[in-house]
Amino acid sequence: MKRYEKHIFICENKRSPDDPKGCCFDKGGSEIKAKFKQRIKELGLKQDVRANTAGCLDACEFGASIVVYPEQIWYGGVTVDDVEEIIQSHIINNKPVERLQIKHVKFNKDAVKI
Repeated sequence: MKRYEKHIFICENKRSPDDPKGCCFDKGGSEIKAKFKQRIKELGLKQDVRANTAGCLDACEFGASIVVYPEQIWYGGVTVDDVEEIIQSHIINNKPVERLQIKHVKFNKDAVKI
């Protein structure tokens, strides 16, 4: 079986309504994943690109979050309206969308530069 050239993980984590970080589910994670899947299929990219639900990416404070592998490019504040730009620019043309990138994500209280 051929590996995918790109793998998109879309956070759909649910947190309690009073969590200060919020959650990607409430910020449109499910709709974003559905749009990625729809467009990947429509564009005939299913053999090379996969979009999956991710558990917690621990980046909910950045808005709906996704990460694209193998480049490990993190995006935050993603909306359904951003999906086409990410697909056309990053997925098809290998040019990450700068305006949506998360530059630093904190994991276990240690800053990790991305």
